[in-house]
Amino acid sequence: MEIALETAAEKAGDEKEQELALELTYGLTGDWAVGVDLPWRRKEDGADRSRGLGDVALFTKYRFWRRDALGLQESAALALKVVTDSADAATSPPLGKGTADAILGLTWGYESRKWYRWASVRYRYNGAGRAGVDRGDILRLDLAGGIRPRPGGYLEPDTVWLLELNGEIQQKARLHGQDLAATGGTQWFVSPGLFWTLRNFAVKAGVQIPVYTERNGDRPDADYRLRLILEWHL
Repeated sequence: MEIALETAAEKAGDEKEQELALELTYGLTGDWAVGVDLPWRRKEDGADRSRGLGDVALFTKYRFWRRDALGLQESAALALKVVTDSADAATSPPLGKGTADAILGLTWGYESRKWYRWASVRYRYNGAGRAGVDRGDILRLDLAGGIRPRPGGYLEPDTVWLLELNGEIQQKARLHGQDLAATGGTQWFVSPGLFWTLRNFAVKAGVQIPVYTERNGDRPDADYRLRLILEWHL
C-alpha cells in the first residue's frame, strides 16, 4: 500500500492553478498496482476564481519486463489512467472538463547504485466536453537522468538529483468536425528535480521550466509548473 500527498501549481499569463491531491495505490502483485487520485483544485483566470473537488482518476500500472543484475535493475511497464467527469464544470473558470479522458503510457527505467535513467511516452485521449468541443488529444514524451552522489545504506537518508526533458504535443480542438484555429501546439520543458528517501518514506520535487513553445492563437505561454509529492509505503 502506498499513500501519497501531492501538491502542484502552474501559471500561464493570468491563468493560475493549484492542486492538492491524495493518491492511494495498492499492489495486487509485485508487478501490478491499482489506485485512485482524489484532487482538490483552485483556479484563477484574471478576476474569475473557483475552487472545489477536481476530477477523480482511477489508474493501473503493470510491469511486464524486469532485468536484475549486480547493483542495478531495468524494467518496463504499461500504465492506464481514466480521468472521470466528476468535478463541477459550471464554475468560472471550470474545475472540470465535462467529459472523461483516458491516458495510456509505456515506461522504461534503469536504476543503479549511482545512475538513473527513465523514458516514457504517454497518449491522452481527450473526450468532447458538454459544449461539443473535442479538446484535442495530447502526446507526451519524457526523458530523465539522475545521479546519486553518495550511495549509502538502506537505513540512511538517500538523495538522487534529476534532470528531465518533457515534451507535449497537442492536436487542435474540433467542433462539428472543423479544426479550431486558436488551439493545439507544442511545448518543451527542462525540469530539474529531487528524489529523497528515508526507508519507506519519500519526497519527490520538481519544476518544469519552458524552453520552447509553439502554440496556435493568442494564448499565454506557460510560465512554470511546480510539483511536490510526499509518499509513504506501507
